[in-house]
Amino acid sequence: MYKKYIIGLFALCFTGNAMAQSLEQAKQLFVKGEFEQAKPVFQKLVKQAPSNANYNYWYGACCYETGEKKEAQPYLEKSAARKVIDAYRYLGKLYYDFYRFDDAVDNYEQHIEWLEKKKRPTEQAETELETIKQAARMIKGVEDVAVIDSFVVDKSDFLKAYKISKESGSLYQESSIAGTAYQTEMGNKMIYGDETPDGKMQLYSRIRLLDGWSDPEPLSSLNEQGNVNYPFLMSDGITLYYASDGEGSLGGYDIFVTRYDSEDGNYLRPDNIGMPFNSPANDYMYAIDDFNNIGWFASDRYQPEGKVCIYVFIPNTSKVVYNYENTDEPIIIDAASLRSIATTWKDENKVRTGKQRLAAVMYAKESEQKKRDFTLVIDDSAIYHTLNDFRSAEARKLYQQMAQKQKDYDNLKKDLDAKRNQYAGGNNAQKKSLSPAILDLEKRTEQLQAEIEQLNIQVRNEEIKKLKH
Repeated sequence: MYKKYIIGLFALCFTGNAMAQSLEQAKQLFVKGEFEQAKPVFQKLVKQAPSNANYNYWYGACCYETGEKKEAQPYLEKSAARKVIDAYRYLGKLYYDFYRFDDAVDNYEQHIEWLEKKKRPTEQAETELETIKQAARMIKGVEDVAVIDSFVVDKSDFLKAYKISKESGSLYQESSIAGTAYQTEMGNKMIYGDETPDGKMQLYSRIRLLDGWSDPEPLSSLNEQGNVNYPFLMSDGITLYYASDGEGSLGGYDIFVTRYDSEDGNYLRPDNIGMPFNSPANDYMYAIDDFNNIGWFASDRYQPEGKVCIYVFIPNTSKVVYNYENTDEPIIIDAASLRSIATTWKDENKVRTGKQRLAAVMYAKESEQKKRDFTLVIDDSAIYHTLNDFRSAEARKLYQQMAQKQKDYDNLKKDLDAKRNQYAGGNNAQKKSLSPAILDLEKRTEQLQAEIEQLNIQVRNEEIKKLKH
């Protein structure tokens, strides 16, 4: 009996020494950032001692770093409740990723408070806290936008997924530059991202001359901080969208908008365009196809390495935001994060016509070699290209009315764009003189656009009735 007791005690001591050795190795791996290798040891320890605050912290942090964020949450919450100093920071990062920004702020503030008590540096934590506070402000103004489609593509050639009209210019990548390039429809101007000698991405512009392109001109007012890339110039020639990971970004690249000031020859201070377009992940390459009234942007949120999701949306005529105070938090988070684009489909007619336009654009790009007068998607099985394709005389008549209104709209839009350009470059007297005409044109184009969309629905409904008989 005594001999068995001695053997059992020896085995227990040996196991304890082996575990202590494994814990020390795991802690060293953790410090080195080798979380995948350290995680199994901490997982075993936390099962054996569920109330141990440090074990909960180490295992939760490893789960967070290896992408198992839901798994990490209860362990980080338990360790933070037991006041493990670095658990507050990890829990704050986790809540930030979950769009629980107010909770993230609370945890970061506690983290900084503990750092100050321990006489440890707080600069990095304070910088991260400012980003979280910006996100907390931004989620109170989430744009209510209909995202009609999304698809995952290889990041290396993601621009192939963009099917914008030639009237909106062209986006491309080429071996001579490190970033993406935009060129106007007329081919007389290009804006592109390229790498500087110190490795930063910056924006440059070039103008086509009689004998070639001008020398690259850096867009100095936009290149002041961080990496800058992914430009897109609107058809007005003034409004520029681009992406930057510098000041004002929520994490990685964010999409910004600015306008050209012709008086001093620089772009104005840019604005972050907010959620749902921007997120804690990388968001970039925002483009608006005015001709087809479809918008595009790319994001690597929820995506594995090497992949990116392309989101297609219907641009709002003017920005409309969710009522933050009177909307349930889960609805706001769903809208801001785009976890499911179906949550943005609140206007069925708007989404349906948007999907039809997108289908027409995609089809047109795939069949550019085929002769056609127009492309009109009737339903999933019918796409028309000539008036002879119509079976319903009423639908044909309505389509001709719609086509005429589209021509009227295009002419008014050109006139509006021209007056906006004059306004941007004019003096105060000229601006005052142009304002009434611009407001009138804006009202007329908006009304025409609504009439065109209504006619589009009527054309399809009339033709579908005929197809069913």
